[in-house]
Amino acid sequence: MKKELLTIIDDKNPSLRKECEKVPFPYEKNIIDTLHLMVDYLRLSQNEKYAEKHKIRSGVGLAAPQIGINKCFFAIYYINENDQEVKYGLINPRIMASSVKKCALRSGEGCLSVKQDHPGLVYRYFKITLKAFDIFSNKEIEINAKGYDAIVLQHELDHLSGILYYDRIDKSNPQIIIENSVLI
Repeated sequence: MKKELLTIIDDKNPSLRKECEKVPFPYEKNIIDTLHLMVDYLRLSQNEKYAEKHKIRSGVGLAAPQIGINKCFFAIYYINENDQEVKYGLINPRIMASSVKKCALRSGEGCLSVKQDHPGLVYRYFKITLKAFDIFSNKEIEINAKGYDAIVLQHELDHLSGILYYDRIDKSNPQIIIENSVLI
């Protein structure tokens, strides 16, 4: 079966800056199918040969506005440091709780919609509790995430509010270390 390749919108497109609409329940089949396609895209993007052949960049998260749909859903796919698959197709995600402690990726963040590098630290909550409907478990779930997992979820959640990662970099001091934070 041939996988359909999605077209990723770049950060010059004004639609990436729009607030997304909630997805009404019951969730339509086309939303569920699109989330499956998004997860497949992420999984395939992490295969070096496939990515090179199809000229796509590797990614771990993909939000609906990045493929031209201004609705509240996103996909996550990667293998974590314990060799476990992290896979979500989340609809209407929202943070229920967050830590005071912050964190940032030492190497900075990247984004499938951002071709130009934007060096700097992007601070996010170190721990979050997120609720959403997950298409793989077919129910509302609660995710307790910390560190890298929390960063990935917050990055995608930002897309649903029209925020790009480089908006969160301190322009006057991109490498500033803030109090009560950890670099990952």
